[in-house]
Parts: sequence; structure tokens; C-alpha cells
Amino acid sequence: MDALPDFRMLNPATLDEALAARAANPGSIPLGGGTDLVVNIRRGIVAPPVLIDMNQVAELSTIKADVNTLEIGASVRLTALAEHPAIIKHYPVLAQAAGHIAGPTQRNMGTVGGNLCLDTRCIFYNQSEWWRTANNHCLKTTGTVCHVAPKSRGVCFATFSGDLAPALLALGADVDIAGPAGKRSIPLNKLYIGFARQDVPVSETQGDGKFYLSLRPGEIVTAVRAKNTPGLRSAYDKIRIRKSIEYPVAGVAVALKREGDRLAELRVAFTGTNPRPVLLDGTAALTGGGLDECVYKKFDALVRDQIMPMKTTFTPGHYRRRVAGVLARRLLTRLFED
Repeated sequence: MDALPDFRMLNPATLDEALAARAANPGSIPLGGGTDLVVNIRRGIVAPPVLIDMNQVAELSTIKADVNTLEIGASVRLTALAEHPAIIKHYPVLAQAAGHIAGPTQRNMGTVGGNLCLDTRCIFYNQSEWWRTANNHCLKTTGTVCHVAPKSRGVCFATFSGDLAPALLALGADVDIAGPAGKRSIPLNKLYIGFARQDVPVSETQGDGKFYLSLRPGEIVTAVRAKNTPGLRSAYDKIRIRKSIEYPVAGVAVALKREGDRLAELRVAFTGTNPRPVLLDGTAALTGGGLDECVYKKFDALVRDQIMPMKTTFTPGHYRRRVAGVLARRLLTRLFED
């Protein structure tokens, strides 16, 4: 890594001040824990002229969690999320996902907003400046070709690896956003547009690994909210090469309701496989009966059709799809039998 380039640091005390600072400084980037952004700066991937420190904005650092609702500010630290008693009790999938992120040092610094907006990665992008220069820059930086899929006709296949997103998708969360045009709330699933389909041009709603968030210019994530579902059982798990620090080979969040011997509701979300976190479509068709081999086969088919990893890590895409399916099966079985 190289030394940091010159930049100015602004320290707003309120959300309005932070939004005004962004509007007044084109090219500025919000700074939370810096566990992702500062690494990218040191690698020469980005060079913002201004960083806006969000850590003094008190309204973004609150956690409200009880048996009915959940609201988490974007500046909440991951450690606080993982250790919060009410979240552990009522939203275990979220506490487990937060506790799985990197190591203790990163969790002590990293924030909810940073993890939700985590930069996408691949083995050609997630490297030092000299490495990328020697091997030709990729489409996500200044190059013209996606080295993961050279025939992709200008589509980037970098992978989203945040852990909180699948957990919150399984909880049916909404995300609050603020920007120059005011405040708005959208379903969390609408925040991510990284579909990476070669037959669909990149647009504001259909992006790829490079354009993977639907945030408009100057907007920031301020909070995420969810309502509890009575009787919902949930859990998160992931596989990674180096347990203490590595991004996931695949991560899975499962939430379900069981009524007697029936699977009444099922939600499954993945990370580390596609350019966006994937909330599995079609799971409602698997509910209404018991959890038998027929359900498992249909479930495997959904995973096979929607989880489409490329060679963006040092593990093959087909292996990551297989791992994702096995992890999801295990969680589904355990939660149904508990």
C-alpha cells in the first residue's frame, strides 16, 4: 500500500451539516470506520479530495430494538450491533451476521452504513496500484475490460460481500436515505442494482459490479429499519478462506416460520456470490407443507438458477454456488427442527 494522498477532513455535528458539506464539496465521500474506504484510498482505487467524518452525527449512532421493531443508525459500530441484548434475542440473524464480519478490530471500527454500502470486489480490483497497473486495469477502475468475464461487453462482475445485507433482507428491512432532494425510504432490496446480466444494459435500476447501488448523487444511508415477525426463526452463517479477516466465499441468512409440521414462511438471502446480495425469489412456493426431499430439490433449483458466482475470488464459481446451497440447506434444516 502507498501513503495516503492529500485530502481535507470535515467534521459535521448534524445530518443537515453533513448533507450541506457533501453538496458543497463535489467528489467528497462520507467516512465511517474507514475499514473499507481507507484501504481503497491507500490502494489508489479512489482519491477523494474531501472526507466527511460521520462519527460525530449523534442521530446516526442510535439503536432502537425491541420485540416489535428495529431501527439502527448508519454510524452504529458492528461490535455494538453484535452484542446488543435485544438484537441477539429478537433478531439473532442480524447479531450473528455482525459478529461474523472480519475480526474484532474491524468490527470495533466498522459501521452499519459502511457494511451495507460495501464496495464490490474481485481478484483484479482488490489489489495494489502497482499490481493493477502491471496486469492492466479492470473495468471497475480505469480499464475497458472485465478480466473476470472478458467477453461481457462492458459489464462488471465484481462481487458484493457485505454480511449485514442478507440478514436484513431476511428480516424484510427498509433503508432510510437522505440527500439534496430530501429524505426517502425504500425496501433494502431496492438499494442494490448489481445484476451483471450481459443482455441488459446498465441503467439506474439494472446495474452491475461497478454500479451496484441505487443511491443518487449526494445521498447517504442514514438508518435501516425492520419489523419483527412473531414466531420467526433466523440465523446466519458463512464460509471464508481465512476465518479472522476474509470476505465470504458465500454467506447465507435464513428466516422461517414453522406452524406444527408445516413450513409456513421462508426467506433466504445470500452474499459473496453475485454483484448484489440476493434475496431468493420463489421461496413462497416451498411453504405450506413439511420439509421433505421434494422441497429440498426445489430449493436447490432456486439456488442454482439465482446464485451466479463468477471467478471473482481465488475459489471457483461453481464451488461457491455449491457452498451457498449447502450452507442454506443446513440452516434451513436446523431452524425448522429447533
